[in-house]
Amino acid sequence: MPHHARNPVKALQTTDEVLRALDELDGGRVIDVANQIDRPQSVVHNHLDTLRELKLVVKSDATYDLSLRFLELGEQVRHRTVLYEAAHPAIEKLADETGELITLLVEENGHGVYLDISQGDDEIQYPALPGNRIHLHCSAVGKSILAYLPDDRVDAIVDEHGLPAQTEQTITNPTDLARELETVRERDLAFDMEEFRDGLKSVGAPITRQDGTVLGSVSVAGPAHRMTDERLEEDLPPVIRRAINVVELNLNEPNIP
Repeated sequence: MPHHARNPVKALQTTDEVLRALDELDGGRVIDVANQIDRPQSVVHNHLDTLRELKLVVKSDATYDLSLRFLELGEQVRHRTVLYEAAHPAIEKLADETGELITLLVEENGHGVYLDISQGDDEIQYPALPGNRIHLHCSAVGKSILAYLPDDRVDAIVDEHGLPAQTEQTITNPTDLARELETVRERDLAFDMEEFRDGLKSVGAPITRQDGTVLGSVSVAGPAHRMTDERLEEDLPPVIRRAINVVELNLNEPNIP
């Protein structure tokens, strides 16, 4: 269930709305933000002016935008994440070995968050960045996490976020999803057959603790014409598992905090 503050600070909620509006608008004037969140211009101006003082927003002429302070904070958080430190070298190596797109995903608040992305030699560019959030039910990397969460947690995620269709192949029925997750557990692998994005297929697997708790997941993704059944089911799984074994060993190393 989503957390609800007992005594929410409404000013902070408005600040969050302002920041999200700037992101959605790719920057904007006071009137643009005010219209976006349906707030008085005077209120929006006060928030933007304070955010500018805090170096969280920059202003050029009459246009405000998010500052690079968010990049600094995000990188600090990422490098404090044990899984990122343990996995990053293996993710880079996996991209070099396969020539494909490699993603490292974790679950936060019912969504998947890209912790690391490494692009192989292929010319196809993937429109995603570390920190981007995705639904968990429609990709190999997401299903690899869902399959190892407790059933009540999966139910709560589906209740809160639903099963929206990304393509015609996306699973949108809870019963079908439960059946799919059972298959993932049996194989210890998940497949995305153009469920997340048309023309893209992937195979993924979980990163787990010794007690079975899932920490995150890794996937290899590429264009459908290159991701043949043989490559998805036979060639890539051993390569992914080797990379994950390295990550799980790194997590047990004393030099990893």
